[in-house]
Amino acid sequence: MNVLLIYPEFPDTFWSFKYALKFIRKKAALPPLGLLTVAAMLPPEWEKRLVDVNVAELTAKDLSWADYAFISGMVVQRESAYRIITRCKEAGVKVVAGGPLFTSEYAQFAEVDHFVLNEAEVTLPLFLADLGQGGAMRVYTTSEFPDLRKTPTSLWALADLGRYASMSIQYSRGCPYNCEFCNVTALFGHRPRTKTAEQIIAELDCLDNLGWQGHIFFVDDNLIGNKRCLKTELLPALIEWRKDKRRMMFNTEVSINLADDKQLMQMMVEAGFRTVFIGIETPDENSLTECSKGLNKNRDMVEDMKHLQRAGLQVQGGFIVGFDNDTTSIFQRQIDFIQKSGIVTAMVGLLQAPPGTRLYERLKRAGRLLGRMSGDNVDGTTNIIPTMNPDTLREGYKRILQHIYSPEHYYRRVKTFLQEYKQPKTNSPLEFERVLGFFRSVFHLGIIGKERSHYWKLLFWTLVRRPKLLSLAVTLAVYGHHFRKIYELYVR
Repeated sequence: MNVLLIYPEFPDTFWSFKYALKFIRKKAALPPLGLLTVAAMLPPEWEKRLVDVNVAELTAKDLSWADYAFISGMVVQRESAYRIITRCKEAGVKVVAGGPLFTSEYAQFAEVDHFVLNEAEVTLPLFLADLGQGGAMRVYTTSEFPDLRKTPTSLWALADLGRYASMSIQYSRGCPYNCEFCNVTALFGHRPRTKTAEQIIAELDCLDNLGWQGHIFFVDDNLIGNKRCLKTELLPALIEWRKDKRRMMFNTEVSINLADDKQLMQMMVEAGFRTVFIGIETPDENSLTECSKGLNKNRDMVEDMKHLQRAGLQVQGGFIVGFDNDTTSIFQRQIDFIQKSGIVTAMVGLLQAPPGTRLYERLKRAGRLLGRMSGDNVDGTTNIIPTMNPDTLREGYKRILQHIYSPEHYYRRVKTFLQEYKQPKTNSPLEFERVLGFFRSVFHLGIIGKERSHYWKLLFWTLVRRPKLLSLAVTLAVYGHHFRKIYELYVR
């Protein structure tokens, strides 16, 4: 059996980092972790190939070789998935589809032969057993949440690691919180399930043996959902493992209560974590109550960001406008919070309602849904009818992005962050791609870019005040270039 594992293309989005990756000659930010894990669950005697359309072309030769095409993706990859499925069917290749996109919208893909939905550890073995007996059904689904201690190491050998800026790994699934707009608990449950520390170390060893020495993103929706296991098992194991591998550094997603736990912050930094994404959502207490984000209430969130930055963690933040309780004052309040907090990478989106969420069901009952969501957090679209006048909401949203990503305010925010940030000890070698990226930034940002005066002011300030952070300052300047491109593409 010849199996082609196909990952659809991402459009230009906030998190694609497309315009930043060009500076370091990378094709994509992350490899398709889900497909590589599924590959490890398939019969070992099957022949397998990976085609990530974000880094390589899907050719007619690929399709003529394949008996089956396994496709997975997220909602934002919908249009590319449609095109790929059509090509597969025209080539006579049977299609098996799974992952978040198809779990939410499988009824919209009439050409797919088989759907293996929800978590593959449960549904894939059922499909394979029926396929072996010649009687595979069209849809496999489950409400069961599997034991991740049985999940195999991803088949990294299928991927061309050199085309990616970072690798990805997963420790846990599920989140103990229940934000109204989030579909994580609908997909993975409230009780965080974890792998063993031994599994994670084995996966890291696999990447290390393949020559990877760069960043690794823990894709957990909330890494600190199970603090006990994190503190007593994973972090001690990572701290020990990194003693002779300090070049590897980690990023992840957490909840804001990390800022309340000094010991946990210190352990994460010692274990190699350098960046955390946090769903801030809004500084408005009424809107936080509306969306059941009680964890973010009754706290000084700006000061929380400073605690994390001073501990050695860069914070990336998610923000939302368009809650029912939002008034027109929310636009300036979001701007003020983002600027004061020093959150350089600030993702601001209009409220959307993913299927399976409590928000989706509430708005469906109220007749306030407008169809499918785009899956892109910053394209200026929404699938709900807001309580605020839609034109007012869109104009206010545009004003936020125009302000926070204008060179003047963006570079000021970078400086605010660098003033607070305490850089952990590291042992990162000077990579050729990073050196090349620096010289490209000099040309594109410092010579021909509209922001060139801000770029040079930041570099000279950093050289004088925080010289060890020069590489980070350049990286953030390049990020800003990407964010402005996305703003100009979708919203302006």
